[in-house]
Amino acid sequence: MAEKMKYQSYDWKTRFSDTAELLPNIICEVDTKGYLTWVNRIGLDRFKYTAKQFQEGVHLSRIIHPDDLDEGMANVQALLEGKSVEPMEYRMVHSDGSWAVYEVNSAPIFKGERIAGIRTCLFDISERVEAEDKAKRKVNDLRVEMRHKFSFENMVSRSEQMRKIFDTLPPIADVTSTVLIYGASGTGKELVARAIHGLSPRAGKNFVAINCGALPDNLLESELFGYKAGAFTDAKKDKPGKFASAEGGVIFLDEIGDISPAMQVKLLRVLQERVYEPLGGTSSVKADVRVIAATNRDLPAMIVEGTFRDDLFYRLNVLKIKLPTLSERRSDIPLLCDHFVSQFNRRFGKSVEEVSPEVMETLLAYDYPGNIRELENIIEHAFVFCHEGVIMPQHLPEELSGIERTGDASGLAGYASFAELEADYLRAVIEEVGGSRLEAAKRLGIHKSTLFRKLKSLGISEE
Repeated sequence: MAEKMKYQSYDWKTRFSDTAELLPNIICEVDTKGYLTWVNRIGLDRFKYTAKQFQEGVHLSRIIHPDDLDEGMANVQALLEGKSVEPMEYRMVHSDGSWAVYEVNSAPIFKGERIAGIRTCLFDISERVEAEDKAKRKVNDLRVEMRHKFSFENMVSRSEQMRKIFDTLPPIADVTSTVLIYGASGTGKELVARAIHGLSPRAGKNFVAINCGALPDNLLESELFGYKAGAFTDAKKDKPGKFASAEGGVIFLDEIGDISPAMQVKLLRVLQERVYEPLGGTSSVKADVRVIAATNRDLPAMIVEGTFRDDLFYRLNVLKIKLPTLSERRSDIPLLCDHFVSQFNRRFGKSVEEVSPEVMETLLAYDYPGNIRELENIIEHAFVFCHEGVIMPQHLPEELSGIERTGDASGLAGYASFAELEADYLRAVIEEVGGSRLEAAKRLGIHKSTLFRKLKSLGISEE
């Protein structure tokens, strides 16, 4: 009975402080002005303050890192107003200037119905945060290395079709023969043309692009060949055309299948004789220009129909490149997403890290009538609405909502992330070389220790 009476008369404040002293985490109390009024022993040790210093007055502004102070004090004010606050992560500064990352859990202290302060429990999560940061750095380093490995003149791909095309570009760039690039709209025809120019001896000269399908005949002729003063009413002075601007370099004629029969004749003369006449001119001008043309039309079928000249076709079709659609190279979607995320981070000044698995699943299942350009537009749209580190389904355009996995994704819809696709690729390379890690590293063009590190980070067994 005596012991029961002793228990009932035990001071609850003393009980709390005694218990708090036994806990491995920091427990502290703050008054309504933001001054610490009590800290357990481990808190004193971690913050490197003495009890006397706390008694003299230590304000929260001294221990919350300056970069986190505004958010921290806003949450303090919310708690003092009786609002609930989720656990937060702050950098807390010790008396010697060092700091650590803590998870902070807080609740108001009530005296009757009045809030008299805040009680807080702090968990040191510095090691966890450092490990996460280290893992992120490894992933980012790996992504940079993989982008370099699978990039070519600002194009990225790991698909077999595109790798074969990449292999043909250097020898094509070394000559001056005309090139005809086939591909649906948005497949990257101009990027290929620029890559050829960039690899060629003409790289120091201009690359001039024009969309032939966007202009009527009279405007297209003056744009291509220029005009002389007086050639038409508003021609006050001579104006050079695209061929003159591209002298010594490359002219890229996009949508060549859309030009009229009359323009086909004029262009044929340039290709045959290497001369042209400005509109209103009386003398020919020599053209030292390499022509790269592109189309999404079936030119042989147009020849049969009589809408495209066969002699022009054979002049254009000296070296032919056919680009696959994005749906034919779905393995590139994660790589392209990573490329566009990096590109838009620089443009928008954001720090988006990746697309979520749900978004990747949607993107792998979509058909992309607009090809790579459409994927780029989708990621740009998502960037506008994404204010966190990961692109989520709600950030995608409305037309992608409800997209389900289809059976035509060549097994790629099962990839939830770039890491999964990359792991599968590394396994395939290792299998191709008979299981030798050393040979696989040589095939990948990386050091064997780099490969071992990658395999470990991706959870691939070394058996």
